[in-house]
Amino acid sequence: MAYHKKEHYDEDVTAKLQAHYKSVLEGIGEDPEREGLLKTPERVAKAMQFITQGYNMDAAQILNSAKFHESYNEMVLVKNIELYSLCEHHMLPFFGKAHVAYIPDGVITGLSKIAHVVECFSRRLQVQERMTHQILDVIQETLNPLGVGVVIEAQHLCMMMRGVQKQNSVTTTSAFSGQFMKNETRAEFLKLISHDLN
Repeated sequence: MAYHKKEHYDEDVTAKLQAHYKSVLEGIGEDPEREGLLKTPERVAKAMQFITQGYNMDAAQILNSAKFHESYNEMVLVKNIELYSLCEHHMLPFFGKAHVAYIPDGVITGLSKIAHVVECFSRRLQVQERMTHQILDVIQETLNPLGVGVVIEAQHLCMMMRGVQKQNSVTTTSAFSGQFMKNETRAEFLKLISHDLN
């Protein structure tokens, strides 16, 4: 019995992208009709839809789907959230982890929703600097907490595979609002993300 993988993609988008990727293969001097490449345009078309699915996600809606009234007003931190994105300048991957914290002011959200917000913005063509602020802004605007802190650490294949070709460089970006603008709160956040707690 033949194996059939069940996937759901927009057929029109897949067909359009598929045609373009076939042209790309021809443009770099490959033969898109050879055995190993016959299905490559279709595979890449589907992969791109998966990688960029964040365009179809609404970060504010994600947070609003799990808002709860709670008197807790200390820092809530979700750290080491894996992220995978595409650099919008070369469409090469960058990957790493995000650390996101907020101090509630009567409203909390489900912990998994924070990770979903990171996914929402990372699954797009991005620059790390903008994504850092997008995550902060939507949490600040939707939950109206006393403050938000976001730090992202990532490695960029556009620096590793091409150009300067530096294999061990890590880019760190940060954004802070409210209480996290205070040195003591920011220091607590940075200490927590830099140590493993057991």
